[in-house]
Amino acid sequence: MKKVLYIIAQQNFRDEELKVPKKILEENGIKVTVASITKEEARGMLGMRYKPEITVREANPNEYDALIIAGGTGSPKLADYPEVLNLIKRFSEQKKLIAAICVAPYVLSRAGILKGVKATAFPADFVLSEFGRAGVSYTEEHVVKDGKIITADGPEAAEDFAVKKRSSGLNDSRWLRKRGFRGNSKENACKEGRIGLIFRK
Repeated sequence: MKKVLYIIAQQNFRDEELKVPKKILEENGIKVTVASITKEEARGMLGMRYKPEITVREANPNEYDALIIAGGTGSPKLADYPEVLNLIKRFSEQKKLIAAICVAPYVLSRAGILKGVKATAFPADFVLSEFGRAGVSYTEEHVVKDGKIITADGPEAAEDFAVKKRSSGLNDSRWLRKRGFRGNSKENACKEGRIGLIFRK
């Protein structure tokens, strides 16, 4: 069974950026473990509450196939914790899939893994400033994959961020265009880098 480590901010993570991808991944047989700075109950921006299974310090990259960071106004604060940045670097060194949504790509940039990487994010000024400083190749696309790194620009992209290749929606060109994908084919959709593709059989 594939395993994913999902990091959320202790306060003000974006509810659907945890809820939607987590649900889709689990429905496709992928085990998701949620981590935060502490094991105390984390609170989402829209009222969701979630008690993390482990702390970031307890997480071992060797036990997971991918790392995801949810967005929300609290997510940039994750970059203030050395254990978060070090964990991201360890996943990167092991060439494992790393993904972030909304403003969370800011945290990936602060960890130093986005230099020269094509990435998207919610276009907050501080995010774009960090991308410029770090040499990130910013794009306004909704969901982007560059190598082992996947980024998405906000909660509206949460489903696209997580859905697997075999999802029936991938066969519907109108469904693709509505969500900002280029082209009509299933293959073009796959190239947009939805996180579930790494687990396809």
